[in-house]
Amino acid sequence: ALGPSDASPDEGVVEDLPLIDEKAVEQLTEGLISHYLPDLQRSKSALQELTQNQVVLLETLEQEISKFKECNSIIEINALFSEAKHYHNKLVNIRNEMMMIHEKTSKLKVSGINI
Repeated sequence: ALGPSDASPDEGVVEDLPLIDEKAVEQLTEGLISHYLPDLQRSKSALQELTQNQVVLLETLEQEISKFKECNSIIEINALFSEAKHYHNKLVNIRNEMMMIHEKTSKLKVSGINI
């Protein structure tokens, strides 16, 4: 003897389902779509606009970043010019000292002192 727990879980399911009216399903589907579709289309439009605005914002940020990079390059170039001027002044001083030493040695040679 089979008890209630021994019966298959699928047994009797097919008989319990009412007949499905295809036309009713189609009408319900169309009603559901027509109810939600306008909101979804507006959301899609808003998302597309947001995406376009983000693209514009990203391009603007990239331009600003490149301006900052140019500024940093200018600062670095100015620092190099300052450094070059500093070393140029050192070279001028060394040349002047060498010319003074040359003049002194020339005077000593003229005086008859051999170096």
